[in-house]
Amino acid sequence: METTQTQQESTMNVKPQQEHQWLQKLVGEWTYETEAKMKSDQPPEKATGTESVRSLGELWVLAEGQGEMCGSHATTLMTLGYDPQKQRYVGTWIGSMMTYLWLYDGELESDKKVLTLNSDGPAMIDDGKMAKYKDVIEFKSDDHRVLTSHVLADDGHWHHFMTANYRRQQA
Repeated sequence: METTQTQQESTMNVKPQQEHQWLQKLVGEWTYETEAKMKSDQPPEKATGTESVRSLGELWVLAEGQGEMCGSHATTLMTLGYDPQKQRYVGTWIGSMMTYLWLYDGELESDKKVLTLNSDGPAMIDDGKMAKYKDVIEFKSDDHRVLTSHVLADDGHWHHFMTANYRRQQA
């Protein structure tokens, strides 16, 4: 019982740490342009959209996106936070075009510009199989960030399949 109470106390009423403060850089209104190459024998798909990122307290950010994905309108929602007990960034991603809930686990590189988020999800090519993914968020400046998505291929190499450039909307 004491362990459970200690765990609860360490996850409740937490003061924001520098890792939580880093997430606040995402807060704001963004536009994005994506280029995704799902299959090697097809040309890349391009799309545009918007993303509104808000803070939930000082510990979490919620990013709601609106735009085109897979040829139709899509809404996406990403949550990101930092778990001091795990010393890892954690979060989720859902999209209106699928039923899968993506769970993120990641870390910030020492330069404090790149956050790598790992996840397992349905393989894009082979229905029924699962694959390993990583989404990499890199800040080029306070007003420009790039998201790249990668899947671990059967040959053991990471395959880059999507790039999204996000630019902060100026007031």
